[in-house]
Amino acid sequence: MSIREITSLTMLISFVLCVLTSVVLYITPHGRIAYWTDWRLWGLSKTQWSDLHLNLGILLLLAGLLHVYYNWKPITAYLKNKAKEMRVFTVNFNVALVLTLIVGVGTYYSIPPMSTIVELGESIKASAGIKYGEPPYGRAELSSLKMFTQKVDLDLPTSIELLRKAGIKFDNETQTLAEIAKKNDLSTKQLYEIIKPAVRKEQSLGSPGMPDSPPPGFGRKRLAEVCADFGLELPEILDVLSGKGVQADAVESIKEIAAKNNMEPKAIFEIIKDLSKGPSSG
Repeated sequence: MSIREITSLTMLISFVLCVLTSVVLYITPHGRIAYWTDWRLWGLSKTQWSDLHLNLGILLLLAGLLHVYYNWKPITAYLKNKAKEMRVFTVNFNVALVLTLIVGVGTYYSIPPMSTIVELGESIKASAGIKYGEPPYGRAELSSLKMFTQKVDLDLPTSIELLRKAGIKFDNETQTLAEIAKKNDLSTKQLYEIIKPAVRKEQSLGSPGMPDSPPPGFGRKRLAEVCADFGLELPEILDVLSGKGVQADAVESIKEIAAKNNMEPKAIFEIIKDLSKGPSSG
């Protein structure tokens, strides 16, 4: 048995597995969607993939340190010039350093192709929101049944009745949606679908109205979609935005509109929300 060989093979195996977990996490939906829908790949949840990636990374790091220890002489040889003198900033070292800096700086300043890789990952994650559906608000699965029904304007007694009729087992309304879902082998999204008809009567009439804060995925939605979601008149919204000096187009996403006008998506949300409350006083 050779420690040197075990170290090299461990580093190789952990490296391959780290690449695999990196790819999985690259395409994994955003946490709010993954936790809401109980997203899994090959039986593992997003949290389990993250934990696996972390521990494999630590194993790779430890194996890498041992690898450096056992191969110190060859490594130091790379840092010597033709006269066999030790020089840290050799041509090869400088090239490696420049390549690393290019990737780091390019990522920080969102320069292609680094930004392209990041944007592609975001695009893949965003498509998951369309495929699986967004939660009503971030980490909704951690809310108790009572709090959840309050936040999404559902009638609690009716919700409890619907759950009972569907054969859902739970102790009381103080249990979180995640606990109830896990106990019944469901996702929190499936649980929500069961109680969704328990909408309060006063909320079932007219437009749904806008929430107090931007809902998940708000920035990625087109302006026309936002208006349709909240029962708003698109031409009126465009007129108000224009009156406030905000250039916008119906097919642009909220993020695109915000970026074009040097604003934050939340600022766009506030403008639309103010209009949804009624005529402006100004």
